[in-house]
Amino acid sequence: MFVCFWLLIWQLAAAWTDNSIILTGPLETLRSFAAVSREPQFLLSVLRTLAGIAAGFFLAVLLALVLGLIAYRSPFFRQLLAPLLTLLKAIPVASFAILAIIWLRGSNRLSSFVSFVVVFPMVFQNTVSGFDAADGKLLEMASLFQLSAFKKLRFIYIPALLPYLRTCFKTALGMAWRSGVAAELIGQPRGTIGSALYQAKIFLDTPAVFAWTIWIILLSRAFEALVMLLLELLERSLHEPGFQRKEESDGGHHHPGAE
Repeated sequence: MFVCFWLLIWQLAAAWTDNSIILTGPLETLRSFAAVSREPQFLLSVLRTLAGIAAGFFLAVLLALVLGLIAYRSPFFRQLLAPLLTLLKAIPVASFAILAIIWLRGSNRLSSFVSFVVVFPMVFQNTVSGFDAADGKLLEMASLFQLSAFKKLRFIYIPALLPYLRTCFKTALGMAWRSGVAAELIGQPRGTIGSALYQAKIFLDTPAVFAWTIWIILLSRAFEALVMLLLELLERSLHEPGFQRKEESDGGHHHPGAE
C-alpha cells in the first residue's frame, strides 16, 4: 500500500512537471527499464560492473581481516595504520577515481580500485573491534585447556567478530556499489553500467537514467543478499557438534586430587 502511495506521488509529480527530461514517470521508467534490459551490451555491462565491484570488495575484506588480526596483536601496527585509514576515509571518491586512471593507466580496473579503497577502512576497523570484543574468560579457558591457535580463532575470535562484520557489511556493500558506479561514471570504461549512465546523461535520456538506477539498486541488493548468506553459512559451520563434544569431554575430565 505504501509503495503504491509513493508511486502515485511520483506519477502526479511527473504529470505536473510534464517534461520527461526533468522527471519521468513510473510507467515511462518501466518501459525504459525493459528496453535497457534488451540492449545487446546490457548483460556485458552488468557482468563487468559486478565483477569489478565484487573483486574490490572481497579483496578489501581479505586484506582488512589479515591486517586487522595483526593490528589486534600489535598496538604499534594499529597506530601505524591509523593515519592512513583517516586519509582513506577523507579523500573523495572522485579524487580516487582520477588517481586510479593515472596510476592504473586506464579505467578497466577503476571500480575495483575505488571499491577497495572505500571498503577497506570500514572492514579493518570493525575487524579490530571484533577481536577486541572476544570474551576474556573464554580465552582464559582456552589457554587452560591448551587449545590450538586455530581453535581459538575458530571458536572464540570468529564468533566475536561476526556481529561486527554483519553490521559493517550492510553499510560497506552499499558504499562499494555507489562508489564503484560513480568511479565508472567518471572514468567511463567501456561496457559498464557507469558508461551507460554517462551516455544516458549525454543524450538527456532521463528514463534510461532511472532504469539503470533501478538496476543498480537491484544488483546491489542481490549482491548484499549473497554476501550475507555466505556469512550466515560461515556462522552455522561454527556450531558443529564435534567441538561441543570436545568441550564436554574436556570439561568433564576428572583431575586426580581434585577432591
